[in-house]
Amino acid sequence: MTTNYIYVFDAYGTLFDVHSAVGRFQADIGAHAVAMSDMWRIKQLEYTWTRTLMGEYRDFRVLTAEALDYAAGRFGGISAALREKLLSAYERLDAYPDAVPALRSLKERGARTAILSNGTPQMLRTAVESAGFSDVIDHVLSVDAAQKYKTAQETYALVEQALHTSRNAISFQSSNRWDIAGATKFGFRTVWINRAGHADEYLDLPPHAVVKSLDNLLTL
Repeated sequence: MTTNYIYVFDAYGTLFDVHSAVGRFQADIGAHAVAMSDMWRIKQLEYTWTRTLMGEYRDFRVLTAEALDYAAGRFGGISAALREKLLSAYERLDAYPDAVPALRSLKERGARTAILSNGTPQMLRTAVESAGFSDVIDHVLSVDAAQKYKTAQETYALVEQALHTSRNAISFQSSNRWDIAGATKFGFRTVWINRAGHADEYLDLPPHAVVKSLDNLLTL
């Protein structure tokens, strides 16, 4: 494995399990918990794309809360107390089991590591600290600096600007195929973490590699 690249990771869905917030309160939510969690995520992403397309920016914490309100409303609503618990849990999502070992192995091999995420700077600081990533992530970058969301090309440019490097020195990892397409378009080497075995999309913007786990990065 080469360590010539700087390894940049998407956060939500790649390092952090976005469904772990609802998972902690599944008994309180009831039989529709999984469907509500799916809807929460779908609307959260939809709001980022819609806002960016219209040239309007609201930070990720606000959009996450708005998406939760919509999703909860579709399934009969939740109490104010449970709403606050879910939003607090989203700030401290569970890391995927393969995340820390893979990041630590990259660091041991001399690689630099970073996060590029839609999350706000504060959300990301809290998530990184809660997950125990502080000693395995060198840089945490938020699209807040660009006032746009991925896949706007300006968001990927933040990596070059912040890390003082060229795009061909970056290996970008995401579980979100749309994010991989955007990063590929920008010129990063991209690795799609396809844990769920989804069918490929954006065939004109293929990743450099497709793996089922972050562990597989060490073999590329």
